[in-house]
Amino acid sequence: MKNIIINLLLLALVAGSSFSCKDDQVYSDLVRDNRPAVPVTFPGATTYGFNPYITSSLAAGGAIQFTLSIPSTSGRTIKEITKVVGGATGINVATLNAATATTAYNPAPIAGSGTTAVFTTTIADFKKKYPTVPTTPATQANTFTEIQFIFLVTLDDGTQIVPEPVRVRIVA
Repeated sequence: MKNIIINLLLLALVAGSSFSCKDDQVYSDLVRDNRPAVPVTFPGATTYGFNPYITSSLAAGGAIQFTLSIPSTSGRTIKEITKVVGGATGINVATLNAATATTAYNPAPIAGSGTTAVFTTTIADFKKKYPTVPTTPATQANTFTEIQFIFLVTLDDGTQIVPEPVRVRIVA
């Protein structure tokens, strides 16, 4: 009886080892994180949860400002924010890639300054560019509406980086 139990355990161990994890080298880029050599962050944005976000108030004029920053230790500087696309929270890199000079949010590149670049607009300007995207929060207390931006950043060496999308929570 003891031999049967030991043999069953050995058989289970051998069978289980055939399903063990394989070396990560066999997987493609589709299942890897694609992290840029130079990360872009958004100082001043709240990063609790999903995408970084700021809050903008319609009552206060609806100012929107994102500072894009790269580490000073990277040895690189931000040449420009080449392209900006805005919209509802469903926009992604495909939306950015499809945008042309006339459909992108910014008609011309936004110059960088060292390791930072600043994108500034207003909710009113956003509404002019994207009139079908809702920008009015519900009337209930503690509610908001979100819009989203995605950027194409060009560094001084010509490297282009698409950082994670950022959101604007619009409150009354």
